Amino acid sequence: MRKTPLWTAIARALREEIAEGRYAPGDKLPTEAQLSERHGVNRHTVRHAIAALVDEGVVRTRRGAGAFVTARPAEYPLGRRVRFTENLRRAGRLPGREVLSLERRAATSAEAGLLAVAPGATILASHGRSLADGRPMSLSESIYPLQRLPGLAEALAEGQGVTHALRAVGVADYTRASTRVSAVLATATQALMLEVAEGAPLLKTTSLNVDPDGVPVEFGRTWFAGDRITLTLED
Repeated sequence: MRKTPLWTAIARALREEIAEGRYAPGDKLPTEAQLSERHGVNRHTVRHAIAALVDEGVVRTRRGAGAFVTARPAEYPLGRRVRFTENLRRAGRLPGREVLSLERRAATSAEAGLLAVAPGATILASHGRSLADGRPMSLSESIYPLQRLPGLAEALAEGQGVTHALRAVGVADYTRASTRVSAVLATATQALMLEVAEGAPLLKTTSLNVDPDGVPVEFGRTWFAGDRITLTLED
């Protein structure tokens, strides 16, 4: 049976304490000696855990002074209205978004059922990367019923976000009909794009957005860097 390396467990514990607000940005973490005593390990193991957090950008170290928290995970509410830009600004972060690719293709039978279109109907698949304060926050894959939303590809290509693009093609408002959250491990390509280690924990959300009449306008999957965000459920 494979065991979790001790340094990994210590790094995870510190991440959780930072996420819970026990240590705020700028706060100093316990010393190597204190962490060694707390976890019953040697200082080399603690040093390895701290180094991993430094690589992730969660903490920074100063020679002779110790390790200090640089960032806390952003609070990201999941409710009927999920707006990336608004959510991050409410959390005091600067949002950013990159459109990685836009592809027109035929809908699979499963996609057609989700979007309430005929099998083989043209859909738009959009892949993107979202950032907070310049750091990668998430990767996304969204599909749209293009025949109901002509001009959407051009609107999304402007890079001003989904809400702006949907409004440009006549969808004045939309809400989240369903959201499913699961934990997964980062693949090699996801790790590269999110600047995390391969196998790092990610939070995956699967969701369906509908217009005011209940007609589907987007089915999406998003993979969040697990140590950079705290998902909260709202009514």
